[in-house]
Amino acid sequence: MKKINMKQAYRPLWKAILIGAIMLGSVAGNGGGIVHAAGNQSDFQDTRTSYAREAIDRLVNQGIVAGTTEHSFEPKKAVTRAEFASFAVRLLALKPVKNSMNPYADVSAKAWYYGNVATMTNLSILEGKGQRLFQPNASITREEAAALLVRMLKQRPVEMNNLADTYSDAAEISTWARPYVQTVYGLGLMRGSDGLFRPGEQVTREEAAVMLDAILQNQTWAAQLKLKDQHGIQLGWQYNSSTAEFIKQVQQSPVNTLVPRWFFLNGDMSVSNHVDSTLISWASSTDRKLWPLLGNRSNKELTHQMLSSSANREAVVKQVTSFVKTYKLGGINVDFENVDPSDREGFTAFVTSLTNALHKLGAVVSVDVSPDLGTDWTAAFDYVKLGELSDYMVLMSYEEHWSGDPKPGSVASLPWVERALVTMLNEVANGKTILALPLYTRDWSMTSPETASWDITLGAQGTRAAAIGSRTQWDTNLSQYRINYTAAHVAREIWAEESRSLSAKVLMSSEQNIAGLAYWYMGGETADVWNAITNALRFESYTF
Repeated sequence: MKKINMKQAYRPLWKAILIGAIMLGSVAGNGGGIVHAAGNQSDFQDTRTSYAREAIDRLVNQGIVAGTTEHSFEPKKAVTRAEFASFAVRLLALKPVKNSMNPYADVSAKAWYYGNVATMTNLSILEGKGQRLFQPNASITREEAAALLVRMLKQRPVEMNNLADTYSDAAEISTWARPYVQTVYGLGLMRGSDGLFRPGEQVTREEAAVMLDAILQNQTWAAQLKLKDQHGIQLGWQYNSSTAEFIKQVQQSPVNTLVPRWFFLNGDMSVSNHVDSTLISWASSTDRKLWPLLGNRSNKELTHQMLSSSANREAVVKQVTSFVKTYKLGGINVDFENVDPSDREGFTAFVTSLTNALHKLGAVVSVDVSPDLGTDWTAAFDYVKLGELSDYMVLMSYEEHWSGDPKPGSVASLPWVERALVTMLNEVANGKTILALPLYTRDWSMTSPETASWDITLGAQGTRAAAIGSRTQWDTNLSQYRINYTAAHVAREIWAEESRSLSAKVLMSSEQNIAGLAYWYMGGETADVWNAITNALRFESYTF
């Protein structure tokens, strides 16, 4: 739930250098598709004398590379950046992502390789050569190839020895590339020939085949690439949607834990019941968990009335326990917001009682909290005790700048989200922490931010970004696009959330080994977001 008021450190090593590509190529056919070769060596008439023919055959048979025509591979041809992106996606068992916001001015969203270029950009494996330029048809040098192989395998490049002892042309290797060249040498992926590395020479398709095949011939690396996805908890909140709409939203996502808005505290200490049996049946038939929301509608006075009385607390716990038992629910998601700091002990006592009762039924309790960054909004929550008592703590990592904030800014910049998560993990166990990400953003008036700004979906954000006269630029410090446009003679700005920014947050959070992710709210996203998120989860799971 969204509260009412209120790294870039991620892989700096990966973002520090000029990015190239080494990928084996396929070419666009007349219809913009890819020409695939049949699965044996004899179909390529021009690889029969190539030293790389066995590597080429294996890669083709696994659907990773393709020929330039049905019977031609062109082994001596240079590899392009677009070709690399396309086949790197396949090698790493990822999905193409057609980002709703195009990272590059020189890559058409209709290009056959667009989804693959976007995927590599989302994961910071392959980025542009300047602001919004990718140069998809540029060829790749050997030193650029070294850097890309290292990033693909998530290795940390370290300069360990004097390259001059290995290569007689070491002085020609760029300073930024030296650690990468040494690392790929140690990994056995690139060795050069005749004592030369030839750093500035273009990588040919047969050279690329040998490099990529070497990754798959390593049993440890190959085993990682074959692992099944394990996404942990993927929690989605229902909001402003019917049951049928919510089901459709979940079907298009990796969400496995559903949070419909069914239970709310009333003035007479009763709990309203909006259970929909259709969703219960569907969740059960698709092996998804149901943790309906128990909310206070952000009513501070009503919440105080309940939390300050042991009798009222127990009355609410009794009702909720009855609902869980009757409907055979997997758990409850407690979303109490705008809680008075004086009710800190009462809230802890309530969660204690509710957890004890639901555990007897085999159900779990998750508690939604905002980042503990020293505001009155979070003073009512004892993070340490709640983290010990409940099964999960859901960190609502958004509203860095909130509706009504006099200072416009990001809803959830990467540095702020990372700081919020690290702070939480100082008090709550990793395995009990769920990070909630925003599937919305805010359109800010730059002249009257407190009164003339509003929440928008990611789809509406894209419409504004595509409007004539709008300007979009990637902010490397925040890991977000900033969209500037003018409406009714008023300057406006959006700090965007989309596939690339969300991927950065997922990668950061996955490094912390938390229990999972949550999304406020289902239906606010664009379709590309889900493949981007699952790619980030999968890539971060690799331990090469």
